[in-house]
Amino acid sequence: MTHVFGRSGASLPKAVRGEGCYIHDARGRAYLDGSGGAAVSCLGHSDPDVRAAIHAQLDQLAFAHTGFFTSDPAEDLADLLAANAPEGIERVYLLSGGSEAVEAAIKLARQYFLEIGQPGRHRVIARRQSYHGNTLGALAAGGNAWRREKYAPLLVETSHIAPCYEYRFREDGETAEAYGQRAANELQAEIDRLGADSVMAFIAEPVVGATAGAVPAVDGYFRRIREICDANGILLILDEVMCGMGRTGTLFASEHDGVAPDIVTIAKGLGAGYMPIGAMLCTGTVYDAIAQGSGAFQHGHTYHGHPLAAAAGRAVLTAILGRDLLPQVRARGEMLQQALTSRLGQHPHVGDIRGRGLFRGVELVEDRATKATFDPARKINARVKSAAMENGLICYPAGGTVDGKHGDHVLLAPPYIISEDQIDELVDKLARAIDTAIAA
Repeated sequence: MTHVFGRSGASLPKAVRGEGCYIHDARGRAYLDGSGGAAVSCLGHSDPDVRAAIHAQLDQLAFAHTGFFTSDPAEDLADLLAANAPEGIERVYLLSGGSEAVEAAIKLARQYFLEIGQPGRHRVIARRQSYHGNTLGALAAGGNAWRREKYAPLLVETSHIAPCYEYRFREDGETAEAYGQRAANELQAEIDRLGADSVMAFIAEPVVGATAGAVPAVDGYFRRIREICDANGILLILDEVMCGMGRTGTLFASEHDGVAPDIVTIAKGLGAGYMPIGAMLCTGTVYDAIAQGSGAFQHGHTYHGHPLAAAAGRAVLTAILGRDLLPQVRARGEMLQQALTSRLGQHPHVGDIRGRGLFRGVELVEDRATKATFDPARKINARVKSAAMENGLICYPAGGTVDGKHGDHVLLAPPYIISEDQIDELVDKLARAIDTAIAA
């Protein structure tokens, strides 16, 4: 008997201890954390420096409301993020998670246009097969069909254009560059349809995470997106809640694409699971419009800028940068890609293996030649998750990969400290789970 209102009615093992890349349950069983939960635990589960930072801050100050005080951890973390952020990003608004960060980004975009005298701009354009959070504003922006379905009457209208999803949508004979330009130009077409003076922002994940399974844009796509936003006076919001903070091998995922956003959201890897924390960062231009206008961003949460959470985030970011983990993520990411390709590259039911850094996706298909998906009724993704857990592996499978209903994939996002032997263990256990699920 439990009084916990869980995510589902399923009976779950009870986690009691974490050590390195493993979580141990109450029965004494160890699970290799091949997905960092949901791409969260980037430093593993028992980092001594982060634990010490939390203990030290708790002994000094746990909480001070940001309506009355700032704090050293918040100031230090903001300084560290701004010093390493994309060009032009100057201000950091600390929050408690990714959905909060995206809500703040959308509201900031709206207030920015009010402050500069363009009140007609209120529309957001996003992409299908994206995910931006579970609060109502973030859910409206996202293009995850099954998450939106039950709440559709409550969601603000948002336009969704096609994703940049090369495996599925690049046409035969079309170069990757040409495909990227074609996909990006859908944004201009949608702006023209809506009227540029009504659109305030375009939001996208640099590498699509949970909904499509580590799908990176092709080279040139985001540079064209940036051009379109600039030409139409629209803000570019990049959602790096899942793919940021080193996950793809650079601190901010957008570094790979050679673009700088107007607003960027981060979370998961920022706290590495040690404390709930996220952040919304913006350019000096956006901040100054509010500071020199009404003087205050009309937004806030009780726990935003929490000193204890900020101390954890500061310690995590210091570890990522100070231990030179970004090159390690790139190197181990290549090892993971090679191991997946060696074991699953010719698997009859693996269509694509993709991603950047330690952020990889395996797309499962019924037929490799035609890319036909499995019947959703088979629930292949759920079967993979169950079989993986039985094998002592935590991974992040999901369904609806292609269009919200069809398609299955497995997302992998192990800790940055994963060893070569553990990469082999991950791939071996995943391959066996896939075979078990498909044979069932």
